[in-house]
Amino acid sequence: MRNAREFNFDGLVGPSHNYAGLSFGNVASFNNVRSASNPRQAALQGLAKMRALAARGFAQGLLPPQARPNFRLLRRLGFSGTDADVLSQAYRESPVILACAYSASPMWTANAATVSPSADTADGRVHFTAANLNNKLHRAEEHVQATRTLRALFANPDRFVVHDPLPSTPAFGDEGAANHTRFASAHGASGVEFFVYGRVEFDPSAPAPVKYPARQTLEASQAVARLHGLDAARTVFASQNPAVIDQGVFHNDVIAVGNGNVLFYHEQAFADEASTLEALRRALGVTGTDLRAVRVDTGVVPVADAVASYLFNSQLLSKPDGGMALVVPHECRETATVARYLEQLVASGGPIDELIEFDLRQSMRNGGGPACLRLRVVLTDEEAAAMHQGVLMTEDLYARLVPWVERHYRDRVEPKDLADPQLAIECAAALEDLERILGLPGLYDLS
Repeated sequence: MRNAREFNFDGLVGPSHNYAGLSFGNVASFNNVRSASNPRQAALQGLAKMRALAARGFAQGLLPPQARPNFRLLRRLGFSGTDADVLSQAYRESPVILACAYSASPMWTANAATVSPSADTADGRVHFTAANLNNKLHRAEEHVQATRTLRALFANPDRFVVHDPLPSTPAFGDEGAANHTRFASAHGASGVEFFVYGRVEFDPSAPAPVKYPARQTLEASQAVARLHGLDAARTVFASQNPAVIDQGVFHNDVIAVGNGNVLFYHEQAFADEASTLEALRRALGVTGTDLRAVRVDTGVVPVADAVASYLFNSQLLSKPDGGMALVVPHECRETATVARYLEQLVASGGPIDELIEFDLRQSMRNGGGPACLRLRVVLTDEEAAAMHQGVLMTEDLYARLVPWVERHYRDRVEPKDLADPQLAIECAAALEDLERILGLPGLYDLS
């Protein structure tokens, strides 16, 4: 077993951060539709979280925001003329499409890709597959820049493979790491990769939600496992409970989170809880590891409270000095059932022995908590040295990014502001400056 660490790459919130309520099935996003956002505060909240975790000794990086507005999308949909003309016409004729083109949803990098570390793959390289996110227009083109960014950061072909996304058809709907968890005795050891899906494309009789869409298919998860060269004996596929999808659990990471040999989950997370746990225990047994399942009962925390607080959309981190910390948003303290449960959890003597809280209200109001904001990448020391170093969080990088945000980001964006050509100019200028700060010239195609 080689020495390895888990790096969390948080999405740096983009300057177009706004509340458009575009994600049907994401209750938090819908609840705040068309209210005013604060992009500056959102970015600073995210940076503060990254800095604090890095200071605690966790390996922390960032993924830069994507270029917005997406003029290519707007022009492909028939809006024409100068950039200002395109924005004006889109706002006048279809403000929803304009909001899609301005969406800052790439901040939720749990949806950027699925990642398998070298200890799990047949060729001994780290594999990435960018998620196609084809369920929503505002996210369906993110894979273009996500793939470009991942190939810029993980460019060494001897160490890394960045696959193209799966075909953008309903059969292969793929939402990335939000529906994927890895379990292992240690980050550098061979592990078990756990894929959770919401529906089965080629089996109409399989359980499926009726109110909200299931965004991840079994077929997509199986394809990613094949691409990454995973061992079938150490790969588990499980069906998400369709009833909780219909309660606003749009990804598995809203109802369960895992790390090491610990699964922290709600009793209603899976369609068949018993068989899911048994499959995980059997797969982990191949590696000589026992599963530690931390179950939260419905009678203790109802699903609605779990969704409102994003209790499970938390980060479960292995602390450098041992034990596990659960990174939660402030909203967990403001939901009575969740607050009581967390006090008992930490005092119980179980594997989770610390809570770390952050103010992420700007992200939370748009439908994403701590787990949505990060992409987990397990890297050996050699692999970490081979990646682009300019995105790793340090005090120096933090000190450069804070004034960058304060210089380029607005403190208020309303829906009507998306028609303002000046906002588009400001967004482009911010990213041009960011390329220089991160040492990634040409990261964006801003032509």
